[in-house]
Amino acid sequence: MIDLSIQQEALERNIKKARDNKVIIPTFKQMYDPEKYVPDKIKKALPDVGLWDINPLNLFRINWKNEPKLQGGLYGKPNYIELPSKLTGVPARIICMVGKFFPTGCHKVGASIGCLAPRLVTGQFDAENKRAVWPSTGNYCRGGAFNSKLLACESVAILPEGMSRERFDWLSKIAGEVIATPGTESDVKEIFDKTNEIRATRDDCLIFNQFEEMGNYMWHYNVTGRAIAEVFESIKGEKGNFAGVCLTSGSAGSMACGDYLKQKYYKSRIAVGEALQCPTILNNGYGSHRIEGIGDKHIPWVHNVKNTDMAIAIDDNDSMALLQLFNEPAGKEFLTKELGLSAEDVDKLALMGISGISNMLCAIKFAKFYELNENDVVATVLTDSVEMYMSRLEELESGYNHVKAAMGYAASLQNVRTDNMIELGYQERKRVHHLKYYTWVEQQGRTAEELDDQWYRQDLTFEAVQQQVEQVDALIDDFNKKVGLL
Repeated sequence: MIDLSIQQEALERNIKKARDNKVIIPTFKQMYDPEKYVPDKIKKALPDVGLWDINPLNLFRINWKNEPKLQGGLYGKPNYIELPSKLTGVPARIICMVGKFFPTGCHKVGASIGCLAPRLVTGQFDAENKRAVWPSTGNYCRGGAFNSKLLACESVAILPEGMSRERFDWLSKIAGEVIATPGTESDVKEIFDKTNEIRATRDDCLIFNQFEEMGNYMWHYNVTGRAIAEVFESIKGEKGNFAGVCLTSGSAGSMACGDYLKQKYYKSRIAVGEALQCPTILNNGYGSHRIEGIGDKHIPWVHNVKNTDMAIAIDDNDSMALLQLFNEPAGKEFLTKELGLSAEDVDKLALMGISGISNMLCAIKFAKFYELNENDVVATVLTDSVEMYMSRLEELESGYNHVKAAMGYAASLQNVRTDNMIELGYQERKRVHHLKYYTWVEQQGRTAEELDDQWYRQDLTFEAVQQQVEQVDALIDDFNKKVGLL
């Protein structure tokens, strides 16, 4: 469970800091149904605020329902696209939640507020005297730094040195301190080593580790899960069946939406994806890869492995090939002229970053494996958009033309197969769960008893966190009331 014990002195400082900086904290209710729960006073002010502005009002844009525009939007239906069967090659309906229209252009800003808010409104994080440290494989530290800036807190962003230039350029203007660790997205231990060094040597820092903070799980369970369910209910028709959700594992926080959806649609499944070049879940493997934003060589503490039905490995070569196909002029021309996609559908493919493309491939493999039909709906998430990867496009092979587009489509999309994937039965799930031991017990100070509780006592772990949201919202409401800005 999330510790909600009150540290009164720090809480009083946080209340004063929020009042001085005109900060109001959004509740989880306001994040999953902003139209219904966000106060009218805030709605009236939002049209004057840009989506990426450093303005505390943008805390109320941490949801899936922002109007899809960069300036002055309010709220509507959840942002999603449905992929044409001409593109996916499967009759199943694949819906993709769009992360671009969150502040920072990525939904990770939601996971970071999910971790920060409970610590802030209990006083466990002293915003006046502590720096918020955000260890990440890329987008989470961007979201954490953004939220810290909105809350007038000092921040430290940690991410691998091999991440895209766009992330570092943006962080240099927002985060108080940026630390680049050795390696790429698959080198998570190096990130943990740096956080442990900070914890041991600096008493002015508090670590918000997305891989173990249950606020990450709570946010996706309540906010992402509900948003996907709302989309499905709006499109399902008379025969619609929610078949499952497919997501690559970064921090695995987004996997929590699958727990919510399984409870609502009991026949649905949860599939977790990873890079074929680093198949930790599939076969205890290791390696480096280019699917930015997903972490490997460990199993995140917040991943409810016992409720995960399938593991799917995606070749990063396919993700990079499709990044070009979807965004190069010759690729777009191929998709319209040869596949017969509309220009509108092709333009929407720019809403996929590299991990979003990998999520799409996971959903296609899932649909092929289970032989899903036109009544079946599979959901996934587009964490961010191609805007985060323009430098990666520049690095790829030059001279992209119609022939290369045809080859990329044939090899990486038309030829998607059901290899490198495994259904997780009871013993397979337990094997994957046991991999947590080597990171969290041997290296990060968790106990074997805590690990066993995640497997044998979910009423005390994941299910308990699911039920804490009303308590957290009550603490946020009380905090805001004492701040007095409403």
